[in-house]
Amino acid sequence: MIFKAKNGAKIIEKINIDEKKALEKFPNLNHALVIVKIEDDHLLGWHKWRNDWETFGGLIEAGESLRACIARECEEELGLCHVNFEYLGIVHYDMPPGYWVKEWHEEYGGLYGVTLSKNAIRTIEKNRQDREEIGAIGLYSELKARRENIDEINEKLLEFY
Repeated sequence: MIFKAKNGAKIIEKINIDEKKALEKFPNLNHALVIVKIEDDHLLGWHKWRNDWETFGGLIEAGESLRACIARECEEELGLCHVNFEYLGIVHYDMPPGYWVKEWHEEYGGLYGVTLSKNAIRTIEKNRQDREEIGAIGLYSELKARRENIDEINEKLLEFY
């Protein structure tokens, strides 16, 4: 086990596996996330329905590859197209009941990273489409200084990139 949050959620392991083979090996892989670095800081999004700051990403749609999922989610949540994401592996979780699943469950998710310049923040703020789910964006250092509610699992994921 890598990490246990106060609510009991766990990052069990980070699995290094070929990106194209991941869905074959883990057919229950259900999401992809991206860690966004802005120079020496990280960018997070305020998830309106869960009331916390999180990394960006979402659920894999039927027939979608991991890379297609993260590209689609980043276009929606960050307004960015044609981004050169770095594949970081698969993260295995033990998650408490929550927004999508109402009982304790294991999850597998693809993890990506991307580094952008500070100028990208303006572009993201202007072009991001999904403002209904992601209400705001913010730099991790500023959110921590203000003692904002940052999801513990997502905060731990930042260390992977």
